[in-house]
Amino acid sequence: MQTAIYASPLGELLLAAEDGGLIGLWFRGQKYEGAGLEGLRAARREEDRQVLRQAEAWLDAYFARQALPAPPPLRPRGTAFQQRVWAALGQIPYGQTCSYGQLAAALGVRSARAVGGAVGRNPIALLIPCHRCLGAGGALTGYAGGLERKAWLLRHEVHTKP
Repeated sequence: MQTAIYASPLGELLLAAEDGGLIGLWFRGQKYEGAGLEGLRAARREEDRQVLRQAEAWLDAYFARQALPAPPPLRPRGTAFQQRVWAALGQIPYGQTCSYGQLAAALGVRSARAVGGAVGRNPIALLIPCHRCLGAGGALTGYAGGLERKAWLLRHEVHTKP
């Protein structure tokens, strides 16, 4: 595993890569920061450094409002249910949103709360766009990185083409 710190307009981000895939991207100090990294050994593997460089290039383009390059391979760690929810988040188009209830319905899940719990545990912020998921009626709720950051990201995407 290899980590890097990225200086974003919203504060520092912690990036983690292992086995040629991005396993984490968290705002420093956010809820669940670094979850799942316990017990992993630091290793200086070139493929992991390349993943981090690719993630940084994606973040550079995202924050500069430029065309987004291909993201690095994503390998979030979680339960099968969480994986389903995170895959569905990845289908929300740039600059658009959906509600937790809509996401639950699309997944055939009765509980928007259960979906919200999985969304909140997303280990790869921005690239798995959990900030695009809103409460009922468009309410700005639930973002591990903080509601101010969620609002900023949504405004940033509305005024930008990928």
